[in-house]
Amino acid sequence: MLLLPFMLQVLIGLAVMAAQTQSDAPHGSPDPEPVDLVSPVETAPQATPTPGFDITALDTKVDPCVDFYQYACGTWRARNPIPPDRSRWGRFDQLQERNLETLRNILEQASIDNSNRSAIEQKIGDYYAACMDEQAIDRKGIEPIEPELDRIAALRDKSALADEVARLHGMGADVLFSFSSGQDFKNSRDVIAQADQGGLGLPERDFYLKNDTKSVEMRERYLEHVEKMFELLGEPPERAEMKALAVMNIETALAAGSLDVVSRRDPAKVYHKMPRRELIILNPSFAWPKYLSETNSPPIETLNVAVPDFFTRLDSLINNTSLDDWKAYLTWHLVHSQAALLPTPFVNENFNFYGKILTGAKELRPRWKRCVSFVDSDLGEALGQKYVERTLGAEGKERTLRMVREIERSLAKDIAELSWMTAQTKQKAIAKLHAVADKVGYPDKWRDYSAMKIARGDALGNSQRASQFEFRRQLAKIGKPVDRTEWGMTPPTVNAYYNPQMNTINFPAGVLQPPFFDKNMDEAVNFGAIGVVIGHELTHGFDDEGRQFDPKGNFRDWWLAQDAKEFEERAQCLVNEYSGFTAVDDVKENGKLTLGENTADNGGVRLAYMALLDDIAGRTIPKIDGFTPEQRLFLGFGQVWCENVTDEAARLSALTNPHSPGKDRVNGVVQNMPEFREAFGCHVGQPMVRGAACRVW
Repeated sequence: MLLLPFMLQVLIGLAVMAAQTQSDAPHGSPDPEPVDLVSPVETAPQATPTPGFDITALDTKVDPCVDFYQYACGTWRARNPIPPDRSRWGRFDQLQERNLETLRNILEQASIDNSNRSAIEQKIGDYYAACMDEQAIDRKGIEPIEPELDRIAALRDKSALADEVARLHGMGADVLFSFSSGQDFKNSRDVIAQADQGGLGLPERDFYLKNDTKSVEMRERYLEHVEKMFELLGEPPERAEMKALAVMNIETALAAGSLDVVSRRDPAKVYHKMPRRELIILNPSFAWPKYLSETNSPPIETLNVAVPDFFTRLDSLINNTSLDDWKAYLTWHLVHSQAALLPTPFVNENFNFYGKILTGAKELRPRWKRCVSFVDSDLGEALGQKYVERTLGAEGKERTLRMVREIERSLAKDIAELSWMTAQTKQKAIAKLHAVADKVGYPDKWRDYSAMKIARGDALGNSQRASQFEFRRQLAKIGKPVDRTEWGMTPPTVNAYYNPQMNTINFPAGVLQPPFFDKNMDEAVNFGAIGVVIGHELTHGFDDEGRQFDPKGNFRDWWLAQDAKEFEERAQCLVNEYSGFTAVDDVKENGKLTLGENTADNGGVRLAYMALLDDIAGRTIPKIDGFTPEQRLFLGFGQVWCENVTDEAARLSALTNPHSPGKDRVNGVVQNMPEFREAFGCHVGQPMVRGAACRVW
């Protein structure tokens, strides 16, 4: 979804950092590898599902009151090293792999070219077949992007930048800035245009601006990477070096005008609605009328200019940068955005930086996995229709909805019993809770891809047309009422999210499987896994960002001042707690960046615990595997986050990811819960008993 970053709060980040997110998308920083074409009739083996709770994963040599994460996950971590094509490996990565195998089977059958295929099967099958035909891609060389390279080379003056930026945006290139549509923060019924910062090749602005040893080294390696990509385009080393420096200078200037990741978590800092003419006043050197015409944007009277200072600085940058340097920058972002489906040398060099250097992965992922991910990215709801037919049963959906209702009742009870909130604000909080829409599995109506052309022998063209389709689909929303049935994730996604402007919690079919939901497991484990996911997403409606939106999704302060003050004091406790955790070496976690997710983790476990007690009230539940239901809930929660991570990925995550690492997500929560202390018989003074426990919800 093309939404402002803070508008999509997620529980599980499949791509734990920005570069990994890009590496599984055809328009970004992919990590393809050269492999032989897999026959489309080959059947992929099916992995055995990981159970919701695995007693053999425990490290029973460790006292759970000393290090609960190690107790819950120690043996699992010891016997599950990071695969060479990954920078992290966790239990939900295992589920993602299993989903990929299911999708692979679907796509290999759909890619068999025959007259009996449906329109959906033709599109997803031919996209996959073209992506898998590496030999054809290599034979074409850079021919598919040569027309665009020639267009950039032929630019005669800076006034032509607008036309070219519009074309590149349509191809999926993050060049200069981002432009899309989104709900009006203060009138969530309406969709308006939004212009935002962008145009960087490194994950975040601070990569360009910090002067510590690691940051300087990363910039040097990035510069080498950009230079090598120019050489692959045929530039001699001297010119490649010169162009790479031009790219770095422009991107550094763009970074200097950008907000950092923590600032972008504040809705007030990324909402500046203004007439179109004011954007032109901020940025007169960019031909906005040309850009809007070239993108076929609907008429725009007002829009959200997320970071006005960025566009002021962009104007100065356009004036003070030579046309040749702009050509180098545009060329770089063209090849950068298309690298996934360019010939093998581009693929390898792209992985060398974004995989090896940035995240610590040792090998490229098999091509079939990348091609499956590309289909999911570009045709996700077409592929998703086939996926849900195979995976999501009525029982799983109904049990999830029942658990959602139980945990919503727990949150209502929690709000009503809060000692620090006034009755007036409580009443409004419960009204917002009752307005939350629950979405489980997949959309009520599927996206129509009939206008998107997919050709069997045109891998890069398919990707470009898919990007153009999505770019135009987003822009076409401008000026129209919001579609509240739309989803922000595809059905196979192993993730979940809360959208504050929709006021919805969303659970794709991909996450409603072991270890998150296991129909063969006791309810205690399911409450500890998918129940915590549900509670987490509900809590996002009341975290430091979500609480600023009302029941209808409008950015509006509905809190009494004294309640807001009480909330901030409790939230600061979480900031301080998580800022004390070490990510890797000398890098600490950023408690301000991760505040929303940490608030949701703490609230989610507490709500799931409350719901479990209600579920088993009046019954005597025998121990299973030697554990009480309360203990099994905490173990189910802990084992979801079993993971191993490279040092490089841990460092990158600490700088860019709003989620804490698995260990801190688990231990950080249980330290704050008297319920955990009681369940495992911990006592004051042990590491898992925090002296001044933090609690917001």
